Amino acid sequence: MAEHNQRSGPPRSRSSQPRTGQPRASHQRVGQPRIGQPPAARSRAGRPRTDPARRAAYDVLRAVEDRDAYANLLLPALLTERGLTGRDAAFATELTYGTLRGRGTYDAIVAACSDRDQLDPPVRDVLRLGAHQLLATRVGSHAAVATSVDLAKDVCGPRPSGFVNAVLRRVATRDLDAWIQVIAPDRSRDPSGYLAVRHSYPRWIIDAFRDALGPAAAAETEDALAAGNVRPEVVLALSPAPVASSASVPGSADPPAPDAAGTLPDGERTRWSPYGYRLAGGNPAPLVASGQAAVQDEASQLAALALTRIGLSGGDQLWLDLCAGPGGKARLLSGIAAARGAHVVASDIHPQRAQRVLEALRRAGGEDAGVLAADGRQVPWRPGTFDRVLADVPCSGLGSLRRRPEARWRKAPADVAELASLQRELLNAAIDSVRPGGVVAYVTCSPHLAETRDVVTAVAQSRDDVTILDAPAVLPEVPALRAPEPRFAQFWPHRHGTDAIFLALLRRG
Repeated sequence: MAEHNQRSGPPRSRSSQPRTGQPRASHQRVGQPRIGQPPAARSRAGRPRTDPARRAAYDVLRAVEDRDAYANLLLPALLTERGLTGRDAAFATELTYGTLRGRGTYDAIVAACSDRDQLDPPVRDVLRLGAHQLLATRVGSHAAVATSVDLAKDVCGPRPSGFVNAVLRRVATRDLDAWIQVIAPDRSRDPSGYLAVRHSYPRWIIDAFRDALGPAAAAETEDALAAGNVRPEVVLALSPAPVASSASVPGSADPPAPDAAGTLPDGERTRWSPYGYRLAGGNPAPLVASGQAAVQDEASQLAALALTRIGLSGGDQLWLDLCAGPGGKARLLSGIAAARGAHVVASDIHPQRAQRVLEALRRAGGEDAGVLAADGRQVPWRPGTFDRVLADVPCSGLGSLRRRPEARWRKAPADVAELASLQRELLNAAIDSVRPGGVVAYVTCSPHLAETRDVVTAVAQSRDDVTILDAPAVLPEVPALRAPEPRFAQFWPHRHGTDAIFLALLRRG
């Protein structure tokens, strides 16, 4: 289809450079309308009017809204179920993630073009999809409006189609930059309000990013928001090459990645992780299935690697990944531990996630006897059992919004406060699990101070057996890593091209 020539990423004007979208999906599958829904309107020939790519995108949006589905799990399954490949699959992906990212901006524009205070959710999703096509893709205006009207007829019936047509024709009268000038608050008077509309974020997340950036906020907040709307590249973690235990001891050079020349798809090594490989294209599934690699962000790799670089006195035989699911860090730690003659125990509270860890370790050819399902706050082992402990705790996920764009609309400040309580419990449990002289890595995929600095400092101040170490000094090859509290490391998409992962290292006294 000629109209499937699209660009993706955050909402931009038609004069912007081309972009590419980012696949995502959910654990719930969407097929035909559920029982209780009105049947889709049909053309006179009895067939749906909407092309399969647009219908797939719409169905994912409805599942995200109705049932809290995860787009990064649902969409690939839906594309496979419906036989969408090539350009159709790419177009459905762009529509899904571009619309999810730009939802806040598109809702504000649609509101300016509508005379209704309330919209039925299905109509609202049709309008969001139409607005994305008009304002952030190369789909022609006529095609974007006409196909949205057809979609409205299929999923809502004939009555709303005239309304959809009228609203989208008004949307089409301006490009995105012109709409921003019309609908956004004055930037000098309400900077957070302006950025919320311009970059499609809830205001509280913008304020949280500004707080986390500290003195750099004035120069970098908008860059951080914009980077969170850019499609992330696929990054793999190669398994560490087998090394005799005598060749690698704590504090020595990292075990090498295997020489995989000729076996990897087109791409290049990442800048800092010795195990990272950034794909230029191709499907990573065969490499993942073979155990040669796993999909893992470079910052995630480096956070795990930092734990292994701290020198220890005494033994160094037993390591723990306290919240290990789905297994990326456990897999990498297991490979490094094996090179040192050490062993990794991996635990997760959810049996299904523990099973995924087990499968990841088995694919990589690692030991798996130490995988168990257990609550990290009520551990089955004795205090002081481990030499190194990774606590990659549950968090808001604000650092991975470029991968899960719908998360920004699901979270609220109250969620962060609730998570912070859990995070403090897990960090205390991690410290209790490590022996005196051992080290703990506290990791979150969030820059929010309530989940990062505040958790670590509160726990450290409540104990007399903990020293906070200089985390950025353990990763000296990575620039601009120091957080405003300089002992902590904070990765950022706009600085490092990674997720916004936080790292703190603590030694038990």
